[in-house]
Amino acid sequence: MHHRPDWDRFRDLLIEKLVFISGLASIVFVLLIFAFLLKEGIRTFAEVPAADFLLGRKWYPISLPPQFGILPLIAGSVAVTVGATVFAVPLGIASAIYIAEVAPPRLKEVLKTGIELLAAIPSVVIGFLGMIIVAPFIGKTFNLPTGQTALAGSLMLSLMAMPTTVSIAEDALTAVPRRYREAALALGATHWEYIYRIGLRAAAPGILAAVMLGIGRVIGETMAVMMITGNAAQIPHSLLQPVRTMTATIAAEMGETVRGSEHYSALFAIGIVLFIITFLVNLVADVFLHRSRGTT
Repeated sequence: MHHRPDWDRFRDLLIEKLVFISGLASIVFVLLIFAFLLKEGIRTFAEVPAADFLLGRKWYPISLPPQFGILPLIAGSVAVTVGATVFAVPLGIASAIYIAEVAPPRLKEVLKTGIELLAAIPSVVIGFLGMIIVAPFIGKTFNLPTGQTALAGSLMLSLMAMPTTVSIAEDALTAVPRRYREAALALGATHWEYIYRIGLRAAAPGILAAVMLGIGRVIGETMAVMMITGNAAQIPHSLLQPVRTMTATIAAEMGETVRGSEHYSALFAIGIVLFIITFLVNLVADVFLHRSRGTT
């Protein structure tokens, strides 16, 4: 009995150290991944100027001479990401408002479970559904040669971004201090006036973090966009054109390259660009998320 406090202190210290080591290990792993990408891809920038690589309009890696311009790939990724954001953000925020502020407790639990189940659907299943249902529908509706376009990718990726957006936005709305609601209602505001004028404004940093994390989820997606966007390395003028994203390019071409070749290094250079973009998006989201927690 006398040794119980000592054991509790030892257990707490052990758990604290394990959590610290786990957090440190995740940082080390990320740095090692970036170092590996840099090691394999930096040679591309020695052979192709960074400006030509980032702003070049032609991606012909097996032509003679090869041309490594990833602007069409960046444009394809941006088109799909912006399209998915346009679809996912309004619907996601509206869903979060309904779950946090309107839905009865039982329905709230059912909806939250459904959102979590949506997040568990594999991306290849999302891509398959888009390929056999959404793409043909878009092709017939807009009278296109193929429905595998940036629009199809945007619609399906919006489904993949929704769970993250809804979950974090709902947490941000729920975390708004209850006294804000009580003060607003006491002053004569209706429930909807409280949501619009106070709740959304107080939860704005958390909602913005939810949007940014949803965008990060879309940028890094590979399989679904590879199946339903047409894989055409061109700069799209609308969402009704086939596109190719950076992630799809890496996945489609890595198995066909010779290890150590220019093409091989260029794919890793795309990985570096994608890593930096994703890191910046998640960093911005993390900043806003911490700001939200600091104000509540």
